[in-house]
Amino acid sequence: MLNKLFGKFSKDIGIDLGTANTLVYVRGRGIVINEPSVVAVNQKTGQILAIGSEAKKMVGRTPGHIVATRPLVDGVISDFEVTEQMLRYFINQVHRKGLAFLSRPRVVVGVPCGVTEVEKRAVEDAARNAGAREVFLIEEPMAAAIGSRLPVQDPAGNMIVDIGGGTCEVAVISLGGIVVSKSLRIAGDKLNDDIVKYARDEFKLLLGEKTAEDIKISVGSAFELDEELRATIRGRDLLNGLPKEITVTDTNIREAMARSVKILVNSIKTTVEQTPPELVADIMEKGIVLAGGGSLLRGLDKLVARETQMPVRIAEDPLTAVVRGCGVVLEDIDKLQEVLVSPQYREAPK
Repeated sequence: MLNKLFGKFSKDIGIDLGTANTLVYVRGRGIVINEPSVVAVNQKTGQILAIGSEAKKMVGRTPGHIVATRPLVDGVISDFEVTEQMLRYFINQVHRKGLAFLSRPRVVVGVPCGVTEVEKRAVEDAARNAGAREVFLIEEPMAAAIGSRLPVQDPAGNMIVDIGGGTCEVAVISLGGIVVSKSLRIAGDKLNDDIVKYARDEFKLLLGEKTAEDIKISVGSAFELDEELRATIRGRDLLNGLPKEITVTDTNIREAMARSVKILVNSIKTTVEQTPPELVADIMEKGIVLAGGGSLLRGLDKLVARETQMPVRIAEDPLTAVVRGCGVVLEDIDKLQEVLVSPQYREAPK
């Protein structure tokens, strides 16, 4: 009875709870929220000052008692209470115009492959405490594959590489299940760190995380480019402590990220090696699909294609692939229940 009442006033939502960004899909409406997974907290009072875009503006610019943090590290909850507050904020944003106190939505949340039962439980509890009526979990590569319109329920091999902010998920999917998978803690954030370290070691320049990310987006590449790209970076000179400005090229940034990119590509090759031959034949025909923000790194598709000797394509709108997959599952949860990993759904009464 209560479930029916809550269902009437609630909008079922899918959440891509990412290390860098959180995206929210509302059933029947599409993607309504795409904001950074950043929360600004006043440590004196414990009060949350800002969430999402407003909080991201504060990163690196706050006084001592205000901390702008990411409550998720490597795709896993590191600060339970702050994550809960962030989820509550996003759920309330969706139900702002309705009766928010009666909104108890069903929620599908994407989690990285290979997370422990404890980590899964933490996501479920955070979503429930934030106001969800029921919580279903789906592995991110599966959601990304569904969001990329791959036929995951067919008896054929589909290979997806989802490169996010904190994790890179490589998976081969067939018959609605993951056959082989690999989860790496090397993704967008690690590439930013590589750029910060490179600037410090090569140019004796101290960069902020946001500056490193901007450089990666403007001139970063994984494969040699036809035309040289240049960018100006500003930071603090480590020798005299004064501001310093230098110009870098795509070659510099490629060199900075080379080791991490190589590990990422080798993981894709290892996954292919572990895949049953019949499925490899399917993947050779269909190609490998790249999703997530990291797939937008210039030339990454060419590098993966060269190293694996397979066709590679980038998913349509790769940044939203996971949340769109959560949305597809939401729209037809009974038909797609086999792709969920949430024990709650499997135990639900028929």
